[in-house]
Amino acid sequence: MALRVNFNFEAAATHTAILSNEREMNKSLLRLSTGMRILNAADDSAGLFIADQLMVVGSGLEEGNRNIQTGLSALRIAESSAGQIFNRLNEIYKRTVRAANDINDPNARASLQREIDNFIDAIKKIGTDTEYNGIKLLDGTFAGRAIHYGARKDQILEIDIKSVLPNDIGAFMVKGQGARYTSSANAVTAGTFVDLLSTSSNWLVDSGDYVDIAGIRVLAYDGVQRFVDAKTLAENINSNKALQALGVEAVAKNTNHASANYAGFANFVQIVGTAGTVDSVTLEFYIGNVNAAGSANFTVTINSNITSVQQLADAINTAASGANAPVSAKVVNNRLFLETNKGETIAVRTSISATGLPSTATVNVNLGQVLENAGTVNFTTTSNYAFYIDVGTIDIAGVETYKLDYNGVSTATSGFNFNVATGGNANAKNLYAVSVLTNEQAEESMLIVKKALQRVDTIRAQIGAVMNNLQSIYDSQKVALDNTREAENVIRNTDYAEEMTNFTKLQIKMQSSMAMLAQANQLPQLVLQLLR
Repeated sequence: MALRVNFNFEAAATHTAILSNEREMNKSLLRLSTGMRILNAADDSAGLFIADQLMVVGSGLEEGNRNIQTGLSALRIAESSAGQIFNRLNEIYKRTVRAANDINDPNARASLQREIDNFIDAIKKIGTDTEYNGIKLLDGTFAGRAIHYGARKDQILEIDIKSVLPNDIGAFMVKGQGARYTSSANAVTAGTFVDLLSTSSNWLVDSGDYVDIAGIRVLAYDGVQRFVDAKTLAENINSNKALQALGVEAVAKNTNHASANYAGFANFVQIVGTAGTVDSVTLEFYIGNVNAAGSANFTVTINSNITSVQQLADAINTAASGANAPVSAKVVNNRLFLETNKGETIAVRTSISATGLPSTATVNVNLGQVLENAGTVNFTTTSNYAFYIDVGTIDIAGVETYKLDYNGVSTATSGFNFNVATGGNANAKNLYAVSVLTNEQAEESMLIVKKALQRVDTIRAQIGAVMNNLQSIYDSQKVALDNTREAENVIRNTDYAEEMTNFTKLQIKMQSSMAMLAQANQLPQLVLQLLR
């Protein structure tokens, strides 16, 4: 055993241990006093990096959720105001329905129009004034806006609220104005409509004929030459799923008002000549898009037994009912009215039955007493025919604009008689076009307001969908935020139970080190015993 006094290794080593224990105990003390496990980068460099990145993500999620709450507040304002506009549109719709009743006199209709104008003015004010913190929400300028909801770049939800101002909502309309065809003033030898009409006519759907709405084919030749029919076109449009999704719908109507009073068979038929007897006039009715070369739906024979317009109407109704044909007859102001159920085309082939009629005689049949604008047709033989076609009207309305294309089914005087040229876009009719001063205007206004209601409802639905998305994102991000912070908490913050155990251990080590240092300092005293 070597003994030296100039350097006490044991005391120095113990002192070093005391310094180390002191440093660890101070660090533990700071952890307990601050609650932070990582006091600086040296404590846990990798842990510090991870904790800091988690903190960044958590901060981004927290701010994203604040953005969502702000966006939800703005959208609630927009949806509520759009709801108010919807309620006012509904009031307008109710008044257009009321005004379509011909029981209203002009003063009543004018009063309803003033109410409608006031509602439109209210809609304009709501649409113009609705805002969030100065940002207009319903005038069409809130387009292409983004709500940044996430913690990372490009985590956005785009919002586009279209205008609900009166001049921007309504219907995009195409009107098939309908048309009537009469073969000629003299009965013709052709036996069928197909024999009479060329394939270039616009009364039959021939090969190559079609109607397209928004690029979707809704009427085409099916191998049989059928009458151009507004009811068929309307049904094809209304049953098309793609057009339903675009908010396009159609309504067809066909009423035929006789041009003159029917006053008995003698008045209906006149023979220009000195001999012969006309026994009857036969009307063969083709209803709807039936085969133009086929058989008639039903036949009505007018003879001397039918002496009044009511008897004529009854005969038509009986025959139509027996054939289950969708047409009915009634008498209005002593004139014959024909009306189809859903706007079907009314086509009639007329012939006469005569006895002893010389070849020089002419029989004048005043078809205008039965059919609108049919005029008087001259028959010189019982083997000739007169042909008549009445195509009903059709209103095609959409929420958004659409293109109309057609071929071989419409001109200004024949077929559907569309008010838009082929290749043209539907005409926009906004709320300012709503008028209820006549029955016809009120009927059209109902369609305009209906489409305006659909547009506003669509906008409300879109706003609601965005709100649902944002709320779902908020809830998801809140869960992510909580877990991200928990992960950071585990890395960065002090576990007091663990740290207190460690601190207690270091305290004991410190006390024992101090005691051992005292013992080590006494070791050099052994040298004095050698020197005695």
